Amino acid sequence: MNAIEAMINRTSYRSSYKDTPVPRGDLVKIMEAGLAAPSGSNKQTVSLIAVDDPEILARLAEVTGPLKYQPAPAIICILTQKIPAYKGRHFNVQDYSAAIQNILVAAVSLGYESCWYEGTVKDDDDQGKQMADILGVPADYNLISYSPIGIAEKPVKFPEKKPFAERAWFNGFQKSE
Repeated sequence: MNAIEAMINRTSYRSSYKDTPVPRGDLVKIMEAGLAAPSGSNKQTVSLIAVDDPEILARLAEVTGPLKYQPAPAIICILTQKIPAYKGRHFNVQDYSAAIQNILVAAVSLGYESCWYEGTVKDDDDQGKQMADILGVPADYNLISYSPIGIAEKPVKFPEKKPFAERAWFNGFQKSE
């Protein structure tokens, strides 16, 4: 599957996974794709932790709730650092967003499904910090998101998308009637 096909065929999979392990080589490829994403002022604010150990996955599930990714055989946790860049600006949100998109596309290209979980990680219940503590993440990094990686156990459902002509134009904005 080429990159454009993987982007078009990617969707957020929020169901159960087969218990088929994800080979470490595939996790490395997915993580390499994530780390290859653009980075504002090349500050490289993104770091990644792949988790495929069932005991650690179970401990993380106690924090996230089992319905979020279990029984995915692996997850990739996305870490960020807020490092000043060009004129003191911070691009870590853009950096990790690009990295996550690459992770999701790479996963699909290798035959896996995934989803971007961020909202619950950033909620007031400090889920990201709890997950970071389990993984031994230093205090100057924030665990901002995670993505389960695995083979879908159920059929993948694609949401209905608005037509291209309602969301994309040439040479200026063109409101649909």
